[in-house]
Amino acid sequence: MTQIAPVYRVVIPARYASTRFPGKAVAQLHGKPMIQHVYERAMASGAAEVLIATDDQRIADVADTFSATVAMTSQAHQSGTDRIAEVAAARGWQAGDVIVNVQGDAPTIPAASIDLVAGLLAEHAAADMATLCVPVAGADQYHDANVVKVVMDSSGRALYFSRSPIPASGHGTDELPAEIWRHLGIYAYRVGALQRLTTTPPCYLEQVEKLEQLRALWLGMEIRVAIAPQAHGPDVDTPEDLTAAAEYLAAGNLRD
Repeated sequence: MTQIAPVYRVVIPARYASTRFPGKAVAQLHGKPMIQHVYERAMASGAAEVLIATDDQRIADVADTFSATVAMTSQAHQSGTDRIAEVAAARGWQAGDVIVNVQGDAPTIPAASIDLVAGLLAEHAAADMATLCVPVAGADQYHDANVVKVVMDSSGRALYFSRSPIPASGHGTDELPAEIWRHLGIYAYRVGALQRLTTTPPCYLEQVEKLEQLRALWLGMEIRVAIAPQAHGPDVDTPEDLTAAAEYLAAGNLRD
């Protein structure tokens, strides 16, 4: 697949009041604040602009130490998507502009994956969003509700996302399906789709599964999915994850 080289921006939503790990964005990871690792991964991509969107001055102050561009946003937002939508509106970005949401807790994301998801959206003019996946690593991940699974059609459009095992193995068998895909939490949006998504109330499926991307499918939006060719290291939701990410980086696993 030959990708179009798109012009796109990266916005990194980051909040301080994480339920499971307060202050994780500024926690020290391998000699730097975690948010600095994420910012540097984004800066290593082909993005035309990289911003950190936060509602907390403590994160903004840390970001200032490594000369990051920061956009201060409302404390009322329920999600990173809402935070990014505020930034897009405040800066007057156009409906067709492409934004990549790089999660503030993804310090080991390959820069190539950021370019890949932006290029995927640029290549498909009818798509509203794009995201990535990798193969599920065995039965434990298949049955793990913390591992989000995705199924796609033959052209790579997302059909559904779930915390449940999908596709379900056939009745009466313990064999795993031949193809099981783990969804990675990186998204590219067109600004128009982002604004539509964030001005629509949560839908039933989203509330049941606790997966915001189901709102987009419920609205009839097209989400393109590509397989990430490079491994993604640990995201950080807990102090234990921070230790795992530090070990991943110390082992030299992150290469572009």
